[in-house]
Amino acid sequence: MTIASRRKKQPERVRRTLLDCAAHLALEQGLTAVTVQAVCEAAGVTKGGLFHHFASKQALIDAVVAELLEKLDADIEAAMSADPKPWGRFTRAYVNVTVDDLMLNRSSQWTALYISSLTEPSLRRVTAQWFAKFVERHRATDDDPTLEIVRLAADGVWLAALLREDGGPMPDLPALRERLLAMTLTS
Repeated sequence: MTIASRRKKQPERVRRTLLDCAAHLALEQGLTAVTVQAVCEAAGVTKGGLFHHFASKQALIDAVVAELLEKLDADIEAAMSADPKPWGRFTRAYVNVTVDDLMLNRSSQWTALYISSLTEPSLRRVTAQWFAKFVERHRATDDDPTLEIVRLAADGVWLAALLREDGGPMPDLPALRERLLAMTLTS
């Protein structure tokens, strides 16, 4: 009996490792680095093992994106639950989550998602659909041109920070966040 045949199978752990390795490769080297071979090597899994969990490379990438969007959704919902004012609640949460991402970790998983969404039409579509659903869910409190401008400005702040050269001057993010948040308090 070989060691492999005696080893207890842990499919959820293998699936989690594959997702984490794919996300890490995308973050560190870009989406083009997420190849079946590279993910398998990083995860210590055979190609058969990967295809047992994901029917294709695209299915793996889709699962990584879905997970990132679920996490983003949870972060925004958590920020909203801490906000007592209904008007503009979603927009304030969106600004806080976006700017916190910049302040805490410029090379986060969101970076890989956003960059990949810019270059990959299928990911752009998935991300756009997710955002449209989120905006629709909060139409009653956040359907206002000023609030839309604030959300777009938060996206612009994030993109501008991403495009700055390493070590380049960054805007005063806390002050910028406060100005954007102040714009959400008038109806």
